[in-house]
Amino acid sequence: MRKYTAAEVAAITKGMILCGDPETEITNIQYDSREVAEGTLFVPIKGAKTDPHQFIEECFNKGAAAALTEYDAPQDAAKPYIKVENTLVALQKLASDYRSGLNVHLVGITGSVGKTSTKEMVAAALSCGFDVMKTQGNRNSQIGLPMTMFEINAHNEAAVIEMGMSEFGEMDRLCDIARPDMAVMTNIGKAHIENLKTQENILSEKFKITKHFNENSILFINGDDRLLRTLHNKQKFKTVTFGLSSDNDYYADEIKTFGFSTSFMCVRGDKKTSVMIPALGVHIITNALAAFAVGEAMGLSEDVIVRGLAGYKNAPMRQQVHELKEFVLIDDSYNASPEAMRVSLDVLKKASSGKTIAVLADMLELGNEAPAEHYGVGKYLAEAGIDMLITVGKLSRCIAKGATENGCGCVKSFDNNCDAYQYLKTVIEKDCTILVKGSRSMHTDEIVSNILTDNK
Repeated sequence: MRKYTAAEVAAITKGMILCGDPETEITNIQYDSREVAEGTLFVPIKGAKTDPHQFIEECFNKGAAAALTEYDAPQDAAKPYIKVENTLVALQKLASDYRSGLNVHLVGITGSVGKTSTKEMVAAALSCGFDVMKTQGNRNSQIGLPMTMFEINAHNEAAVIEMGMSEFGEMDRLCDIARPDMAVMTNIGKAHIENLKTQENILSEKFKITKHFNENSILFINGDDRLLRTLHNKQKFKTVTFGLSSDNDYYADEIKTFGFSTSFMCVRGDKKTSVMIPALGVHIITNALAAFAVGEAMGLSEDVIVRGLAGYKNAPMRQQVHELKEFVLIDDSYNASPEAMRVSLDVLKKASSGKTIAVLADMLELGNEAPAEHYGVGKYLAEAGIDMLITVGKLSRCIAKGATENGCGCVKSFDNNCDAYQYLKTVIEKDCTILVKGSRSMHTDEIVSNILTDNK
């Protein structure tokens, strides 16, 4: 990232330098005290349980150059303390200022599910034609996105930025920081419906990703989604649809699967291009269509895009396939929603040549719809023909009920990951395929870790 002085930081954040040299040079910005290094501006952001302001002096001892603060500085402080009203807002102002100095094509990615896999796919498609920066991990939030912006460098020609929101107003703030000139909307599901109340509200909030669009901007929308479809050809900017249906601008034909790979023809108008993706699932095809559309809009040839897509890799804990000695594990433990659960069950069924085992945990933030949505996943699992279901958590007992009442004959429920894994060990057999999935706070990655440790 480019350098700032303490005085420049104070001016951007409308803060006051309480002490120290205003010309102190800042070479990086960090909110995690464990990651502080020489030249860091430390930004302590108060959480529900901790107040990192207590670590400011410790950060100075580790080489931090300056710190933001919502309090007064200690009397003996030597390095710059910059007092602001709210450190999170100050961080966002700094990120917005940093964005203003960048000359980069910025593609924003949002949607109820599939943001990360779509971000990875778009970045893969662009990677053979541009120097691409992409969101790392889950840095797509009110804190994470500003930190992502600081990772974009002058040599980057394109940035693919994941933008997540769960409450009213959050996308507004993210857009004021990132200001994408293109955006992809993957779908409108029920993730976070507990906070946003209706899918129409979710659509309205996510559509704010276009807040800073002009007549040259492009919005890519999943035309198979009934709500997103309503946005097409009704904007002052261009909209492009993608999906499996042939009435989309970009659609797939001649779909084939082999092993853990998928091939299809990308059709747009009278042009067809053969595409191969080293992953499985209908969602993978949809994501690839979006990526192809973005690539062409940015001027890349079909050969360059195809070469980039062939190098796609699932992000960790997102349908990550582990081919172990005796069986296959699909690690999809990062997060879960009803839509994502169904997609993952489809992948489980398609990927398996033997017994199929689904280990599913609670899906959170579904509000009053939680019991019905969990039951629906269980019903879908049974109808898909999954052989065995193991559930973890109170809500997921509704998954078990839905599965049992719709014909799944082998269902077990547990209260915690440890007990679920102990049972799972007893039913693993040669050539079986196991899917592990649940909301992030259910920590189903613990089950994955145990499986990998015991089957090295």
